[in-house]
Amino acid sequence: MERQKDIARPAKVSVAIIILFHLVGLVGLSVPSLRPLFLQIVPWHILLMLLVMILNHKWLNWQLIVFAIFVIVSGFGLEWLGVHKYWLFGDYNYGETLGYKLFDIPLTIGVNWFLLIYATGVLMQRSRLKSKWAKVLLGAVLLVLLDLLIEPVAMHLDYWDWDFHVVPLKNYICWFGVSFMFLWVFELFNFKKQNIAPPVLLFTEFVFFGILNLLVR
Repeated sequence: MERQKDIARPAKVSVAIIILFHLVGLVGLSVPSLRPLFLQIVPWHILLMLLVMILNHKWLNWQLIVFAIFVIVSGFGLEWLGVHKYWLFGDYNYGETLGYKLFDIPLTIGVNWFLLIYATGVLMQRSRLKSKWAKVLLGAVLLVLLDLLIEPVAMHLDYWDWDFHVVPLKNYICWFGVSFMFLWVFELFNFKKQNIAPPVLLFTEFVFFGILNLLVR
């Protein structure tokens, strides 16, 4: 019983951090006078969420480290192919909001891919679905739905922008494909059932970008 309480405490703190920082960010990005300051904080917010996810992994081991490195590096590489070769997603370029860029790609974009994949993978792990393929398929669909909310906000807040300011269908097809691939790899690793913090992060992202779509113009 005491061990369960010890595990539950960090999860509760992490959930509070996730909700609080997204709430503060929501207010800051919605108020035009505060927006420039809060846009500068976006990369640090992403890194904070990474720290929260790592610290909440109940059994921190080499598998999580390898998986994180794989997604971060692969995510960065796939974005490079998208921006420079137009092989994935479409014709787009990154703005300044996501922070320092290497080869015109923000270093935080790989981290963001890891956060989304990890949070979705854990949510599917906690679901009642038995089939790994069903988990991967549903998880990929969820991430495409999230991207539908992210895209309009991303263009308004200089995360990235599209040629002619139009998001191509190719972007959503590639989002599904990349998400499917990463979630399939997630299922190959022997991750034990995690706490509630990662699913809360995913749910909070839906709420965060959903509300920003209504407030940011």
